[in-house]
Amino acid sequence: MTIKVLMPALSPTMTEGNLAKWHKKEGDTVKAGEVIAEIETDKATMEVEAVDEGRIGKILVPAGTQGVKVNEAIAILLEEGENDNALKDAGKADAPKAYNAVMPSVAEASQKKPDPSAPLRSAQDDKGARVFATPLAKRLAGEANIDLSKIQGTGPAGRIVKADIQGGGHAKAPAAGSAANAAPVLSGDEKVNAFGMVYTELPVNNIKKITAKRLIESKTTVPHFYLTIDCRIDELLSTRKVLNEGGKDKLKLSVNDFVVKACAMALKAYPAANVSWNENAIHQFKHADISVAVATPNGLMTPIVKKAEEKGLAAISGEIKDLAGRAREGKLKPEEFQGGTFTVSNLGMFGITNFQAIINPPQSCILAVGAGQERPYVEGGQVKIGTFMTCTLSTDHRTVDGAVGAEFLQILRRYIETPASMLL
Repeated sequence: MTIKVLMPALSPTMTEGNLAKWHKKEGDTVKAGEVIAEIETDKATMEVEAVDEGRIGKILVPAGTQGVKVNEAIAILLEEGENDNALKDAGKADAPKAYNAVMPSVAEASQKKPDPSAPLRSAQDDKGARVFATPLAKRLAGEANIDLSKIQGTGPAGRIVKADIQGGGHAKAPAAGSAANAAPVLSGDEKVNAFGMVYTELPVNNIKKITAKRLIESKTTVPHFYLTIDCRIDELLSTRKVLNEGGKDKLKLSVNDFVVKACAMALKAYPAANVSWNENAIHQFKHADISVAVATPNGLMTPIVKKAEEKGLAAISGEIKDLAGRAREGKLKPEEFQGGTFTVSNLGMFGITNFQAIINPPQSCILAVGAGQERPYVEGGQVKIGTFMTCTLSTDHRTVDGAVGAEFLQILRRYIETPASMLL
């Protein structure tokens, strides 16, 4: 019996598409899994595979046709043993049978359910789940009194095809509801391989592995809480310029140097934020050991400026440059990047204006620093232009709650906006 090939639904929301190209012409034979056409949607051009075998008796929709409705017949397939005379009945209401040349999980949702009065050819197993089979496979199964729910399909997307019925050597499907019948859980590699995605494997070094483990641990076990504040940095930029020019190329302070110093001073002034969580007791630290996030070829490193509250801007700047350089070369000692009481992560140099960082356990706080931007602001009833930097504090809410974090940020902003106060 002839089979209508229908316009497939390539996505759950697709209602029509363009038939871009036929890969087969009238008279060509096709096998299950062969590409027969290309369909254009509003998102992509996709290849359509045949789900049954036979011969293209007639192409109803030529290549290049626009706006073909989903489930509209686009071709007629002749089954084995049928000749062109069978095409005469193709227009009758009860003929021919139809199939949708696409993955059943999308396309067959729009098809009518099989007749429940035909149990051996039913497209449901004993638990009511759909069993997908081509019209020819269903007919052959009915003639041979074969229960389709016991057949393991080898066609596209697991559809039962003619060869599965006639071969007789395919393993029966496990009973529905059994562990063997559960959908397999695919790893990342198995997924990209299953979908034919092209990729290059990049080895994961120990630094990346450890960083990944710690980030997952932090994000899943530490109750993150976020607070954001804007700091006007015009005076900071002016002070930086004066100091750098006075240094005559011997001194090159960065905005981040000022931020690290400001964080250390704020922690000294407000030690309630310089803490870490412990099951038995909260640890409150006497010194501000500031970890500075540094991107390296091997992954993210956080070298530490120890006792930063006791150091001047020049010392902090020189130490960060030394630590960052050796971090990129992989020459840091363990004590130079393990520990710390507070972390600064600055992406301003990349033009990032606002972001939220993940806490570096066992620390309780990390400050995400964005790029400085000129913005209008009102002062004394007048609109002025100033340079503002957005800072977001991520805290461990077990140790630094909203009130503590907000108080810390108020102190931090005062140091950033009046950098001369850090010299007192």
